[in-house]
Amino acid sequence: MIDVIMKLATGYRRSVVWTLTLITIAAAAFIPSITIDTDPENMLPDDNPQRVFHNEVKETFAMHDMIVVGVVNKNTVYNQKTLTDLHTMSNYAESLDGVISDDLMSLANVDNITQEEPGTIRFEWMMKQPPESNAEAQYIQKQVKDLPLLYNTIVSGDDKSAAIYVPIESKDQSYALAEQLREKIATLETNDDWHITGLPVAEDQFGYEMFVQMGISAPLAAAVIFALLWFFFRNVRFISAAMIVAMSTVLITMGTLIALGFTVHIMSSMIAIFLMPIAVVDSVHIMSEFSDRYREKGNAKDTIKDVLRHLFTPMLFTSITSSIGFYSLMLTPIPPVQVFGAFVGSGILLAFLITVLFVPAYICALKPSTLESFTQVTHDEHKQGWLQKMGATAASHAKLWIAFFLAVLAFAWFGIQQININDNPVRWFKPDHEVRIADEVLNDHFAGTYNAYVVFENTLDTTEKARSAVRDALNNDALSEESRDAISALLEQEQVNFNQWIIAIDDLLFSVGSDQLEPLERLMTELEQLNSASKAFQSPELLAYISEMQAYLQTTGLVGKSNSLSDVVKTVNRELRSGEEKDYELPDNANGVAQTLLQYQSSHRPQDLWHFVTPDYKRSLMWLQLTSGDNQHVTQVVKAVDSYIQDNPLPANTEMDWAGKAYLNVVWQEAMVEGMLDSLISAFVVVFIMMVLLFRSVVFGVLAMLPLSLTIAFIYGLIGWVGKDYDMPIAVLSSLTLGLSVDFAIHFIERTRATFKQTGNWKDTLVVMFDEPARAISRNAIVIAIGFTPLLFAPLVPYITVGVFLASIMAISAIVTLIMLPAVMTVFSRLIFRGDQS
Repeated sequence: MIDVIMKLATGYRRSVVWTLTLITIAAAAFIPSITIDTDPENMLPDDNPQRVFHNEVKETFAMHDMIVVGVVNKNTVYNQKTLTDLHTMSNYAESLDGVISDDLMSLANVDNITQEEPGTIRFEWMMKQPPESNAEAQYIQKQVKDLPLLYNTIVSGDDKSAAIYVPIESKDQSYALAEQLREKIATLETNDDWHITGLPVAEDQFGYEMFVQMGISAPLAAAVIFALLWFFFRNVRFISAAMIVAMSTVLITMGTLIALGFTVHIMSSMIAIFLMPIAVVDSVHIMSEFSDRYREKGNAKDTIKDVLRHLFTPMLFTSITSSIGFYSLMLTPIPPVQVFGAFVGSGILLAFLITVLFVPAYICALKPSTLESFTQVTHDEHKQGWLQKMGATAASHAKLWIAFFLAVLAFAWFGIQQININDNPVRWFKPDHEVRIADEVLNDHFAGTYNAYVVFENTLDTTEKARSAVRDALNNDALSEESRDAISALLEQEQVNFNQWIIAIDDLLFSVGSDQLEPLERLMTELEQLNSASKAFQSPELLAYISEMQAYLQTTGLVGKSNSLSDVVKTVNRELRSGEEKDYELPDNANGVAQTLLQYQSSHRPQDLWHFVTPDYKRSLMWLQLTSGDNQHVTQVVKAVDSYIQDNPLPANTEMDWAGKAYLNVVWQEAMVEGMLDSLISAFVVVFIMMVLLFRSVVFGVLAMLPLSLTIAFIYGLIGWVGKDYDMPIAVLSSLTLGLSVDFAIHFIERTRATFKQTGNWKDTLVVMFDEPARAISRNAIVIAIGFTPLLFAPLVPYITVGVFLASIMAISAIVTLIMLPAVMTVFSRLIFRGDQS
């Protein structure tokens, strides 16, 4: 294999270089057509039941994604200036392309519901024109407080904040619309504080800033890595080979991803920054050993051939194990994570292939004078002895080190027990980001800007009963042939329309003899009863159940506010009766409910009714406002509803389910955690089997897994101890830890075994191992760890998280490898090497 590679690399140098160049350019040509996607909904497959149901609910109840524009006045928003500005912003928002103006909600375009006279109600605009005085503003304040649907929804309970809910046609327009709204706010001459928030804004703005971050972090990482390589090798021409490998790997991988039609999600946006440091690992090993061996050989071709023969197997296995760690992510049920794992895993293998072909070709093309100066500098650098001291310390205090690592494992185990699984797209921004500030301010004033929906559905099949009633009527001998034909025509209709059927029977009653009246009247009565039963959510009993659930949720402190059809009916019923609080209740019968709803449809916004109930009254929605979109918070709300239903079973023939973006986040988070656990266990088993096969020894296979196991345990124990939420980036890092932590162990063990065969004893082997092999491992750890540091300066929390933990992972795994393995090998040398020790 080495001979074939060397023949390709050195015999066809120009072909290797041109082939790599052309492939890189061809792949990079697709990068400008990149499509950004940060919608957490896409964390679930298109056919996921909860996602399908969520989208069906949105369409059925005309629920749109919302941008929330809020104004805060330190005293009260009920003043002439603030309400005038609110009116201006509301009208401006309505005029924007991409805004569903009919459903926009603010004081400027909602109805005030008042009593005209007993039995009659009046609908008038709450604030058709801006108030001309503070007195008019205070009148509006009184009206709002009488309307439960509006109070603490479009005006906060403390009267210091008011909101505009801006429904949008498409989530990917939210950043552009938010920017237009910010520009308009900047033209207002006001002392009020204005804020813009909402999950669509957070997600789309994250996409914009993610795109910018991609363009900053990858070049910065390249610059940092270049500087580190120069520090280690002090020769720009020599280290350029590693940089070419890294850049080609990144460009080919990202170009291929985009060319295949994949969108760039939050995870795949990190592919470039992940691959940049990882892609230079094998090059660093080659350059480190080449610098040691070149002085002996004096010939680049012979030296690189010896180096490759020595390093090919460990480099191959480290590349495969690293890729397995990422490929394991494809076992998760999260499409963006699957794409991320597939392309990073493939990128690692691609980097290995480019390294073993291009780097030898490149080195053999360098002038001898360049190589001579390079080896002179690195030879001088090698005189440093701190690595030898580390090796000696690890061996001389081996048992103490083993005890220390066992204590670390215990520390980690208790930390893992404290890990909190939680995520929230708004928390992807730093605390001082305008989106994060807006979210905190508005949720502090209002009942909540996060939405979750409890959807009730009546499952009683009245249509089949209606068809059965018609078929029974056809069997009545009293009906004439003409009557039977007219009734039979109803059964030929695909869907049962009760109103049409009742009208058809009623018309038939006027054209038949008295002998046919009784069966037809009985049929019409039965259809009327079924029609009433089909409109389940006109039932006072069912609406009362929903109202009681709302009252219970309010007592939990988990829900800021809830709105439902029950609130609409109670409000209109109050105004139809006395307009006083004592009549804020549900009517006694279904006809009373129907009357209130008919009155409500006379308002300026009759379509609002269909946000709470379907036109056939078989499904109804309860809108929950939450002050937090954290998964833990939403999960507690779900558990509270489950607890209520357990104690108060749903009415007969009624089912309940969940929808809303906040709830979907919980669904994909749970799927991610389960999927990550499965992928981690599977990858761990596969890597262990590979280690046993590589070293042809169970003992060495176990040894290779020790640094990996301790690193994973320590990192996740630390997460638990510091209270960092287990979110999407942290979950993905589990597989990254597995893939990279074993790399150093493979190189250390492979080189140890080869060296032991030459020295015949562990003491001399240890001295050799803490020369070039330990130096190469430490260099790689430093390159990868510091290569991720540009992420620490990102304005986006997931990038910072990845930067911190990747640097920690590499540093810890290198230290564990260079201390734990020598310590264990010292204590158990006879078992491990099965030879005489001196």
